[in-house]
Amino acid sequence: MDVDTSGREGNKRVYQRLGASNDRQQKVCFHWRAGKCNRFPCPFLHRELAPPTSSNGTASKRPHGFADDMGTTRRTPNFTPNSQSFSTWGRGNGAGAGNRVLKKTEKLCNYWVQGSCSFGDKCRYLHSWSLGEHFSLLTQLEGHQKVVSGIALPSGSDKLYTGSKDETVRVWDCQSGQCTGVINLGGEIGCLISEGPWIFVGIPNVVKAWNIQSGTDLSLSGPAGQVYALVVGNGLLFAGIQDGNILAWKFNVAANCFEPAASLKGHTLAVVSLVVGANRLYSGSMDHSIRAWSLENLQCIQTLSDHTSVVMSVLCWDQFLLSCSLDQTIKVWVAAESGNLEVTYTHNEEHGLLTLCGMHDSEAKPVLLCSCNDNSVRFYDLPSFSEKGKIFAKQEVRSIQIGPGGLFFTGDGTGSVRVWKWSVEPTATT
Repeated sequence: MDVDTSGREGNKRVYQRLGASNDRQQKVCFHWRAGKCNRFPCPFLHRELAPPTSSNGTASKRPHGFADDMGTTRRTPNFTPNSQSFSTWGRGNGAGAGNRVLKKTEKLCNYWVQGSCSFGDKCRYLHSWSLGEHFSLLTQLEGHQKVVSGIALPSGSDKLYTGSKDETVRVWDCQSGQCTGVINLGGEIGCLISEGPWIFVGIPNVVKAWNIQSGTDLSLSGPAGQVYALVVGNGLLFAGIQDGNILAWKFNVAANCFEPAASLKGHTLAVVSLVVGANRLYSGSMDHSIRAWSLENLQCIQTLSDHTSVVMSVLCWDQFLLSCSLDQTIKVWVAAESGNLEVTYTHNEEHGLLTLCGMHDSEAKPVLLCSCNDNSVRFYDLPSFSEKGKIFAKQEVRSIQIGPGGLFFTGDGTGSVRVWKWSVEPTATT
């Protein structure tokens, strides 16, 4: 796990071995930090050491990181932190890593997945769909036949909606976990979101809009090709389209319909991710770029070109923009004095990244969920990027959605939807 500091010393490891003890047992396992230790038992520590102490015996308060002026907070409609101040990115000696003691290698047993592992509890590999002490699997919803491309839980509703490339939207009862309806749309579903009482579904050449309170069923024409991303902001519905355009509609209350409002042009390939924050619309594209658009005049005000592959997901968190890409990086952007966004931190993974989701754990601490194309979802404390846990799946997790009361949902390439819950008390997985 590397970090691009863009500083005088070039690339550095995110984690540095702490302490000056010569005791072999007081060294942290380098491979564990990289998430790939296969020694069992390992002679080195699978946890972080305590923070260094100052000369008077108290923990040092010297800030570490890339900037010392990142502590001020400004809330956005997206993922917001708690009241603590942040002055560091990518220092992996946070509580998440320190509290976790690994008992097995961080690799899922393929034989267990197939139901044929003969080692049982003695197997050195994981016999669990998750690794971490702070969340647990509640149930699994089966029915979709292909990858789950969207999950939505409308506010005030007791129904969960899931969309898939099998061309169906399924409706699930939140109390029983049973599927109560299947809607066949006749085209692969590229995305699905909810906003208030509305469900929006992107399929080739059309956006479907359903109001679950009034029963209104609308079809919004205009897209040329698949609709990969949808987001609502400043009273507009935005859609990222296969042809590289972003279409916008505004709801006409009197006519009870959505009217075309604008077409945002600039990307040269498909727009696959959208997010709204700080009075801007951010779009990630297959052309490897992120564009920032003003929500006031819908003009492009900046193009970010630091990624070297498809920008799969963008997320607003406090005053930062986070982006992930198939180039195996997560980039953290912050506004410079000029007002333009610049990369302040780069987190490196060993696999391409598919989607980001920000939420708070049971202790109200901010956590970033990152889906990778090695069929895993990694949990990171922010801003330290200390690894907090993992979720495993048979195929890539393409959808992650936050729910109420500590719930969250994941949808993978097999069509499976899993329901998870943050635990008040740690629940260890072996």
